[in-house]
Amino acid sequence: MGKPTVYLNECAILCALGADRATVARRLLHVAASGLTLSDQFSPGRMLPVGQVGAGLPDLSHLPLRLRSRNNALALAALAQIRPAVDAAIARHGAARVGIVIGTSTSGVGEAEAALAPEQGSGELPAGFHYGQQEMGSCAEALALELGVGGPAYVHSSACSSSAKAMASAARLIRMGLCDAVVTGGVDTLCGFTVAGFSALESVSSARCNPLSARRNGINLGEAAALFLMSHVPAPVALCGWGESSDGHHISAPDPEGGGARIAMREALLRAGLDAAQVDYINLHGTATVQNDAMESRAVEALFGTQVTVSSTKPLTGHTLGAAGALEAAFCWLAMQDDNPEGRLPPHLWDGEQDPALPVLNVAAIGARLGRPIRYALSNSFAFGGSNAALVFGRTA
Repeated sequence: MGKPTVYLNECAILCALGADRATVARRLLHVAASGLTLSDQFSPGRMLPVGQVGAGLPDLSHLPLRLRSRNNALALAALAQIRPAVDAAIARHGAARVGIVIGTSTSGVGEAEAALAPEQGSGELPAGFHYGQQEMGSCAEALALELGVGGPAYVHSSACSSSAKAMASAARLIRMGLCDAVVTGGVDTLCGFTVAGFSALESVSSARCNPLSARRNGINLGEAAALFLMSHVPAPVALCGWGESSDGHHISAPDPEGGGARIAMREALLRAGLDAAQVDYINLHGTATVQNDAMESRAVEALFGTQVTVSSTKPLTGHTLGAAGALEAAFCWLAMQDDNPEGRLPPHLWDGEQDPALPVLNVAAIGARLGRPIRYALSNSFAFGGSNAALVFGRTA
């Protein structure tokens, strides 16, 4: 007997493009409007493009203080979009058979920043702060408590590959028979700590990021939550394969030759039982940093050639760090739904200035479409320390 297919039954999204699935799909596939806004909220004295979630978030007063954070509020707002389907899965399978696997990199760091300012004056942390808000496992605990589930509940935190790896872990729980359904994905929120950190690395652009361009000069940061209900119950889109690798080249710089990236993509194809030529679309990690785009372009060309259509969606949302893998998986999921019969593709917003040092990839222009439904899509997530992940999605009908 073969291993069970893992399906993505439902999807929830909040990001700079919108706070519901329909709005995000419209702006992603039909309008191609960037959600970035100029702000110095997280970089005092320096205006930067950031991808903020503008929607109101739920009250968390019913949760223990240690679980009250903007990060968890974003997660619960996403959960509300798919709550009926999740509740139905719990009723169907039992609370002990439903798990939670989430990716994040910030957790409650923003709450710690807000608490430290008054502490420097008074010497005491404010009553509304709890050290537990910074705990990386906080999001999974909050979701499990909210839902009353008793299956495995944990968080992956491997920087920008966190939620892609969380989705791979969730799929393994189902294939191993440890869970019948898993709420999985990622959530990360903007805070001064991450903006300052990437600024110290000279990796933040003061304009909208420009992936693959000869004039690319860094990332824009963003925040998002993207959650899936994953199970073995058939649905139109499946997670067909995943690949993970660790190249260990450098703490913050990728392997220039993209060796680890190629391993992750090749493993994802192998697990999906696909040839590279069967992939219709690749969502690039595409951070618009000099080194990432060079490495990824070479890795994609080596495996797929230059005909497959690709795009980086980070100029639309900012780089949402620990949530990026799940958010971009959600973009693939949206593009593979029945209401996109022409195969409209997430666009690649850039200045069109090809870097002569990079392979010339087939980037998706605004309005690009296959003329048929997307059959298979691949999404890349690459992180500090050489933590690489690739996910392959397939239409099942």
